[in-house]
Order: sequence, then structure tokens, then C-alpha cells
Amino acid sequence: MTLMSLTAEPACPESIPDLTTSPQPATRLVIERRSIDDIPRAAWDRLAGTAPWATPFSAWAFHRAWWDAYGANAHDETTVVLDPARGPGADPVAILPLMHRHEVEATDEERHTTLRHGHETELTPVPPTATAIFFGASYHADYATILAAPDDLDAVAEALVADLRRRSARPDDWDVVDLRRLRCGDPVVDALAAAFRAVEINAGWTLNLEREDVCPVAALPVGGTIDDFLATLDKKERHEVRRKVRRAESAGEVSLDVSATPLADVEAFIDLHQARWGDDGLFPDTMGGAQSRVFFRRLFELFEADGPLRLSFLTIGARRVAAGVTFETPDRLFYYNAGVDPAARDLSPGVVLVERYLRRAIAAGMGSMDFLRGDEPYKYEWGAVDEPIQRLLVRRTLA
Repeated sequence: MTLMSLTAEPACPESIPDLTTSPQPATRLVIERRSIDDIPRAAWDRLAGTAPWATPFSAWAFHRAWWDAYGANAHDETTVVLDPARGPGADPVAILPLMHRHEVEATDEERHTTLRHGHETELTPVPPTATAIFFGASYHADYATILAAPDDLDAVAEALVADLRRRSARPDDWDVVDLRRLRCGDPVVDALAAAFRAVEINAGWTLNLEREDVCPVAALPVGGTIDDFLATLDKKERHEVRRKVRRAESAGEVSLDVSATPLADVEAFIDLHQARWGDDGLFPDTMGGAQSRVFFRRLFELFEADGPLRLSFLTIGARRVAAGVTFETPDRLFYYNAGVDPAARDLSPGVVLVERYLRRAIAAGMGSMDFLRGDEPYKYEWGAVDEPIQRLLVRRTLA
């Protein structure tokens, strides 16, 4: 049965869950497990281009980099959906970037492979030993979706659910489907929920759709200036930003520059990140830190030079005081990771870094700067507003 509390906060604002069963399309598609190794980059990215809610986290390069770095932590369950009517050798109708593993592994803390969620959010518990199907790269991707054209989503979801039902005849195949990082408004959520809801009673499954976390996003004045943006902030915050930026500018020329040689410069980024975060950072002297180094290096190797991935350094008076890794698309800047020099604390490098990124995004005509997962207070000082992300959970038996 579908579990929804009438008093619980909905997964998405202004959403009223439809608990009725909708008619499903006749199954005409075929599910096939296919390693990411066997899916051409062009075919993957072409399908991502048909999915309106896909982000750079859906790109082949992101998933390839993740598997190259963290492949020992999970089992590849990448799934393609085929239409027999298109004939043998035709491109897939959809790609579902999936993996499976236990909900919790003993090595998760050391390897930074814990699925963190909003600290004030209580998610439906799942036994740590449960064999779970997740979206691939869930630990390091802030958004996830199915790669398919909108018109194909209902049939794709139905084919996936039918395949999972066949597999459930094997008691050790899977225990839960635990899909995270789903954005509000993504039609993938409605398609999956409808397909699971249509069979859950007969199959003895339980479906939950719940808020997982938030991604604070700052709206930008398209065609405006940084002053137009700062005018939208509270008077106190606006004053503090301007004061800190002026202080940095008085210490020397302030510049945020994209690295022309990110592979050569990635170690400098790592040094700044670790200087700020230490053992809590991504790159400590552990197995997980080594995997994170591989991941970031592979990201910069695999994303093309004219793609969305950027490594930038903030300099004040020719001194590097901060660095950031972003994904930049025509309409949004995704603020993925950063590091600052603690010795430059008096110059407020973190504030100046964000201010310069905002200038860049506004100058490029972007409509928003996305601070991605987590409700850290500094994000709201920039006027960011929460955009929730959802979790779709299916359990084979009521716990």
C-alpha cells in the first residue's frame, strides 16, 4: 500500500499525492541490463538531451568518472529500455543509470559513500542489510532522473516495474528500490509512482514518496547586474557582502578565472579544499580520499573543454585564496564544490568567491545559481530559496 501521512510535509510544495491507480500503457518495451562500458557516450548523451530535467549530473562523463573512481563500492545495474519495433541494433528508448548494493556497507564512512540527506528530515528507515537499487552515483550526484523523452516515460516506468516484479520471484534479488535526488516537477516521479502504485497491492509492496533534502537556489536578474541582485538581499546581508568585497579589493586586484589546464590544476584545488575541511574533506589520506581524487581527475579528463564543468581560482593581489568546481549551463550555475585558504580568512575568500560567481552567472544571462544539496546557513544569506528533492522508496514487504 502507498504510505502517506496527511500531516506530513509533502515531498514537493503545493503537491497533493494522487493515491488512485491510473491506467497504464500496454507494455511494448524490453528491459536489458547493460554495463555502462557497453553504452556509447553519444547514445547516452543523446538520450540525456531528450530529458528536460536532466542536468550535468546525468551526463555520461559524470557517471563514467564515478564508476571509474567508486566502482568497488557498488554493482553496476545500468538498464536500457528497448523497443522491439525499432529493430535489432536500434538505440535504446531510455537509459536508467542504476546500481545495487546493501543500503549500508561497512566501508561507507571511510569511502564517503553514505547517502546523506537533510539533517532535519526523517526518512523511512530501511534495514542496513537490505539489497537496494539506487540511481548510479547517488552519493555524489545532487540530481538524478531517467534518460528518456517525456512521451516515453509512462511505458518506460511500466517496463521497469514489470521487470522488477519478475525478479522478485527470486528472494535475494532485491529488497528495496531507493531512488533519491528526484527533483520536484520532474515527470519521471509521476510516471514511476503510477507504475509502482498499479501493482503494489497485488505484489505486496509498499511505496513511499517523501522529501529527501533541499537544494537552495538563488534567482538572478536576467539582463541585470550584480547590484540588481544585491538589491534583493536583506539590508544587513547586502551591507556585509559589499563591505567584504571592498576589503578584498583594497588588498589587490580580485579575479575569478577559469583554469585553462584543469587537470594540471586539480591538485591545487584539492589542497585548498583540504586546507579548509581537513579530515572532514573529500580528500583525506584514506581509501575514500584516494577514490575522490580519482573521481575529480576523471571528471576533468572526461568532460569536454567546451562542456559545463569548470575549475576556477579566485586570486586577490595575484594570490590564490579560493577555488571552485562548478557546472555551468546556459540557464544555471551549479556550485558543486569549493576550497579556501584559511590563512586568507581576513579577506573573506568564501564570500568573495560566491560574489564573483554570481557576477559571472549574471553576465552570462543565467537565471539562477544553484547551491545544491544541503541547508547550510550561508546559502540563505545569498537569498537562496529551497527547491526540494524527493525520494521514491519501494519495499517488497512491510517492515
